[in-house]
Amino acid sequence: MDQTTKQLVNQGEMLPLMEEFYTIQGEGNHTGTPAYFIRIGGCDVGCHWCDVKESWDANLHPPTLTKTIVENAKKQSNIAVITGGEPLMWDLSYLTSSLQANGIKTHIETSGAYPLSGKWDWICLSPKKMKLPLQEIYDEAHELKVIIFNKNDFKFAEEQASKASKSCVLYLQAEWSNRDKMTPLIVDFVMKNPKWKISIQTHKYLNIP
Repeated sequence: MDQTTKQLVNQGEMLPLMEEFYTIQGEGNHTGTPAYFIRIGGCDVGCHWCDVKESWDANLHPPTLTKTIVENAKKQSNIAVITGGEPLMWDLSYLTSSLQANGIKTHIETSGAYPLSGKWDWICLSPKKMKLPLQEIYDEAHELKVIIFNKNDFKFAEEQASKASKSCVLYLQAEWSNRDKMTPLIVDFVMKNPKWKISIQTHKYLNIP
């Protein structure tokens, strides 16, 4: 990467774009809502069950002008979901201000492991044991989505909920490969602990991105 490109990336005027696409939000609070997804490369959290491991190495995803990303988004939707990888590895201030200047609401899906940058209409925090969120992300998150892979994750979920704000919406979501085993346990847990809701990966059932 040449120095000019590196400087633009550091300023958020270019980002290592993995993919961008218009689809239906499949998970969490905005399930069923059309949105433009912007997937940014780079992640060092390392979830063994991650279904987009090809996003981890930012060097595989060439820096793209943020202005171009915004132009593409505004042709499709009034909601942009910034995801990864771990998008907060990059400065997202320029991206979000540009999106909002074009009347596009900004949503992010993050592990919370890096400092918050950008202005957000909705923050979905999905904490991971390997690299826990910063307190500032707990404080700002609108939605806490904990992935349930095994029984121990219920304890982890409660620990995470205790750190979030009282207004934060709480979701449990079965890890896809283990959903048949864990979904009945999630249903039972939520019925006993109704502060939680169930998030389902509906986009996978609908066979859409």
